[in-house]
Amino acid sequence: MIDTHTHIYLTEDFPDGGIAAADRAAEAGVSHMVLPNVGLLTMEPLLRLHAARPEITSVGVGLHPEEIDRDWRPKTDDVFARFESEHPVAVGEVGIDLYHDPTFRIEQMDAFGYQIDRAISMGLPVIIHCRSALDDTLHVISRMGTDLPPLIFHSFTGGPDDARRILQLPGAVLGINGVVTFKNAPELREAVAAAGIERIVLETDSPYLSPVPRRGRTNESSHLPYIRDAVANAAGVSPAQAELITDATARRIFRLPA
Repeated sequence: MIDTHTHIYLTEDFPDGGIAAADRAAEAGVSHMVLPNVGLLTMEPLLRLHAARPEITSVGVGLHPEEIDRDWRPKTDDVFARFESEHPVAVGEVGIDLYHDPTFRIEQMDAFGYQIDRAISMGLPVIIHCRSALDDTLHVISRMGTDLPPLIFHSFTGGPDDARRILQLPGAVLGINGVVTFKNAPELREAVAAAGIERIVLETDSPYLSPVPRRGRTNESSHLPYIRDAVANAAGVSPAQAELITDATARRIFRLPA
């Protein structure tokens, strides 16, 4: 199994920098983990974990939308410069988040477009954070032309209609995490069925959104089997098929070794 989105490097949740969590994930059958950056303060712990476990981790470079303000451009350039020699496999996580505070909506849109441009120039996929902002997110993408990189809509929790809007984009996939196991997420399971297993990748978004039966505890990549099983059930395939197909999609998008 491949966890396409995990933050086990966050030291407030994993005091050892995520090393033990990475090892537990490997023991649980997780063969690889993508570690997306968030902001200026997360770069060093992320890169320390990657240096400690390079064979099972890869890194994403970017500035999270909640880190965006009027000064976003130099901060974004600082992040990309720091990761220049680290061989990132994606730009992310980047995007638009208007859930708590829409103050910097225009700046978030501009920064999102700028980071997609960087991804295109680097030949990398984009891990997209989209919260209460699907219209704006799709609008920014529509301005980028037709030569788009692969787009991973991380932490997708919408219904079939939102999934259809996203999957009209060539190469777009949905990142499905522990929310798919929640009792109050029937529309998400319908979206998984409508999308089809070929347009889905698995993620934990650790340390957040721990799946049932671990809900209420700190999430980590070792919980990915619960998500795989729920996705398989919603998509009408076996867990083994879900693992095989989502892994193949993740390897193709992130250019991971088999």
